[in-house]
Amino acid sequence: MQVVATAGHVDHGKSTLVRALTGMEPDRWAEERRRGLTIDLGFAWTTLPSGRRLALVDVPGHERFVTNMLAGVGPVPAVLLVVAADEGWMPQSEEHLAAIDALGVRHGVLAVTRSDLADPTHALRQARTRLESTGLRGAEAVAVGQGEDTGLDDLISALDRLAARLPVPDPAAPVRLWIDRAFTVRGSGTVVTGTLAEGTVRAGDELLLTPAGETVRVRAVEALKEPADEVSGVARVALNLRGVDRDEVARGMALVTPGSWALTTCIDVRIGFNESSGRLPRQMIMHLGSTAVPVRLRPLGPDTARLTINARLPLHVGDRALLRDPGRRAVAGASVLDVRPPTLVRRGAGAARARELAAWPDQPGGGLLLRRHGVLRRTDLAEMGCEPPAEAVSPDSGWVADPGHWAALHRRLADEVSRHAAAHPLAPGLPLEAVRLRLGLPTRRLAAALVRPPLRLADGRVHGPAVETGLPPQVADAVGRLRAELADGPFRAPEADRLAELGLTGKVLAAAVRAGAVLRLSDSVVLLPGADRAAARILSDLPQPFSASDARRALDTSRRVVIPLLEHLDRCGLTRRSGGERRTPPAPPADDGENELSR
Repeated sequence: MQVVATAGHVDHGKSTLVRALTGMEPDRWAEERRRGLTIDLGFAWTTLPSGRRLALVDVPGHERFVTNMLAGVGPVPAVLLVVAADEGWMPQSEEHLAAIDALGVRHGVLAVTRSDLADPTHALRQARTRLESTGLRGAEAVAVGQGEDTGLDDLISALDRLAARLPVPDPAAPVRLWIDRAFTVRGSGTVVTGTLAEGTVRAGDELLLTPAGETVRVRAVEALKEPADEVSGVARVALNLRGVDRDEVARGMALVTPGSWALTTCIDVRIGFNESSGRLPRQMIMHLGSTAVPVRLRPLGPDTARLTINARLPLHVGDRALLRDPGRRAVAGASVLDVRPPTLVRRGAGAARARELAAWPDQPGGGLLLRRHGVLRRTDLAEMGCEPPAEAVSPDSGWVADPGHWAALHRRLADEVSRHAAAHPLAPGLPLEAVRLRLGLPTRRLAAALVRPPLRLADGRVHGPAVETGLPPQVADAVGRLRAELADGPFRAPEADRLAELGLTGKVLAAAVRAGAVLRLSDSVVLLPGADRAAARILSDLPQPFSASDARRALDTSRRVVIPLLEHLDRCGLTRRSGGERRTPPAPPADDGENELSR
């Protein structure tokens, strides 16, 4: 299926053409039929000679109903632009064309109606001149009269050719269905309709209703009033929803695949306009899909601006929107460049952002956005509508990083660790949380992922290579005094008061422990490194099993030292406790270079 919207000046025959093409009445309201004036959107469909199905969205042409017109044109890929031969190009013809062009519609057919009442040549020439500077340049044109035999078959053939060349959207793309109607069916509940631009909707799917943020379930799906298990875009669809009341749904809301769209109130855009963005009003209406929402515009560069939106909209980078100034009846196209733009609070930040955006294409890719943000969740990129570039670094399964940014972070980390070690010689390791904050990283796991040799991570701190090359003088002096203290009795640990006299307290002792320069068994029991294995060798010569008293005598120390020492040996597997006694495990056999096979 393909979907085409009508466009053109009021009373130029848009609805008449839809009736002739489909045999259906697009004007749904009695008032519309009574007044002969399309007020709201109408919907009809037909099967083309090729067998393709074509749905038509009929829009009002009167200037008072331009919002309704834009709600119909916004989500569709092509238009049927209608100009009457006896009136020619008119104000709403110009306004509708400007809107179509601003929305990025590049496919269409030009129909010159009432060609049996006036020569269509002049109207056709006017229309082609206007189309020449737009995306509809070169669109096929057909003259149509009031009778069924005056050009209608030619128009049907032109629409068939148009449908054949329209791009086929990705059925696996995330869904974003802009709602253009909502009503209640007795016994079934809430039903919404809209133009599905891409993706697939299935019965049973869970979708997110925005901007309300409610999750709803699709109870049933219809396309052109025919039930279906699933429908892929482009298509006109009706969805029967479970989990939402009729009064909670309105035109301009959207149903989206959860986790696949950035729900945002602030975007940076490139503006297509014949004047500088600085000449646009600061308050405008933004039209996207079927929604119309107030926005506040902040000019950045000549063709870039920041929009603050009065609702959370589901957006991707590259989306096309229309900005309208109702007072001046002027429109401008806007291409979304960034759905997560940086804050602009520092002096000169706006000018710097303008210079940055000037080099961006209208549809930035994942590589460019990753360079801009440095580090992003994979889901963040998906919500922006982008894939991670092939060269992206994956420091964590859920994150990707720009290679240049990641290398720069590693260099900064090394510098930060060195500065911290110089400023805090007794505590040289930089805490991981401090790393996260100083480098502007969102999680500690990413901070830890940055650590690689010669840096090392220990006890939640990042240490540099200087930690391994030597001790700070204050620590080295204290360890030297301890070594002299224990020279005659390696297991006679000094009392707490004596440790203080030696200078091994507080930060000095902690630094010595981190560096492996001492072995701390408890707050007040400190020995030299290797004392535990030396004790195990002595204890292995005792009759097995042995008691704590036996160990105390063998090691020539006190109970204050031997109990924490034995507990440490138990934890290290150097002794094995059974009840109140212990054993040392048998030593592994010596390797004499032979084994059973060699024998």
